[in-house]
Amino acid sequence: MNLLTINDTAGAYPPSFYARNIDPIPNAGPAQGDIHCDVCVIGGGFTGLSTALHLAKRGYSVHLMEAQRIGFGATGRNGGQVGQGQRLDQDTLEQMFGAARAKDLWTIGTQASDLVRKLAQSDLVQADFHLGLLYVNHRERYDATSRAYAAKMNDTYGYDHMSFLDRDQVQDLVKSSAYFGGTYDTGGGHIDPLQFAFGLARMAQVAGAVLHENSQVIEIKHGPNVTLRTKEARIRAKYVVMCCNGYIGDLHDDVSRRVMPINNYIVATEPLSDAERAAVLPQNIAVADSKFVVNYYRFSDDNRMLFGGTETYGYRFPKDIARQVQKPMRKIFPQLKDVKIDYAWGGTLGITMNRMPHYATYGTGNILSLSGFSGSGVAMGTLSGQIAAEMISGQAERFDIMANLPSPQFPGGPKMRQPLLVLAMLWYGLRDRL
Repeated sequence: MNLLTINDTAGAYPPSFYARNIDPIPNAGPAQGDIHCDVCVIGGGFTGLSTALHLAKRGYSVHLMEAQRIGFGATGRNGGQVGQGQRLDQDTLEQMFGAARAKDLWTIGTQASDLVRKLAQSDLVQADFHLGLLYVNHRERYDATSRAYAAKMNDTYGYDHMSFLDRDQVQDLVKSSAYFGGTYDTGGGHIDPLQFAFGLARMAQVAGAVLHENSQVIEIKHGPNVTLRTKEARIRAKYVVMCCNGYIGDLHDDVSRRVMPINNYIVATEPLSDAERAAVLPQNIAVADSKFVVNYYRFSDDNRMLFGGTETYGYRFPKDIARQVQKPMRKIFPQLKDVKIDYAWGGTLGITMNRMPHYATYGTGNILSLSGFSGSGVAMGTLSGQIAAEMISGQAERFDIMANLPSPQFPGGPKMRQPLLVLAMLWYGLRDRL
């Protein structure tokens, strides 16, 4: 089984809204022959592209190997939401790691969203960053926790971009009876993820990095100089940075034991009128709800509702993605029940047991892996590339903070990990419904 092709055509982008009108990245042909470089980056998503960009800006010779196309994986298929902090909230991080380490993780998380906003300002990035991210509660009993959390972020963390909204205030922003209160974050926001990835690719090329598409790495041999093979090339590099996330497969056994692929799905409606849009989301913000299997949505610049939700834990996408995703969308927004779906697609992301990124070094310390962003990859994936570049340059502080977090293996060994995950996720899905 090859996750790169089980649901997709080799060398082609999925039929997503993002990929409808794209200009391919020029000068990104397959790797061929013998290549010698300082750093070989594996993976052409946010982390790989950011790694290549930041290393090239530091003067390293960099070759990036993408098995399919630049931004092909979860990078070019996700909801485009950019939150502040980590995947887990600060209350949970304090319980897991203590107050001091939780503050370190908050700082890194805010640096991640700041970096996305900064990079999006480049003329080479043809995607605007829109501010505003609303987290809504699907249970009224969550409101007290949300109110206390917003106050804590203001008072303890000095973060004044977050506020609690009661039910009436939420319904002013989200025209649905499905929700109660929530927290509104004016520091987070949303962006077209594929266009952002293409911008990173152009910036990396301008800085001097060499990008290769259709160049799947099939072997890595450790040593003082690492040797890698693709179908048509042999690469020798002083350092390797693995940025494979949910597509790690059997390339590296230890990473695959800690980073599990799961699938998530999105639909894009036909363009709505301004009045129809205002009857759903009057402001240009992104929204995510409190369910374990999260529903998330926003509008595109051309007035299409982009709605993501539902997950599957087998490897194959469902035959009718649109029908599956329409169910929660129509439940939340009955006013969209007759709206036509123009695009429906799936994507494979990487999750970890504790939903925190997996950072590690292998070999003699010259092979780095950064993955498992568990749905927060736009921001944390992009920052991770900058952190990888720092690590190779001898600045290990931020890398060590992340690498020292526990990164447990999924239980059960290779044959049982997937069935056990299915059972766990089915339970959480049932809990959402009950």
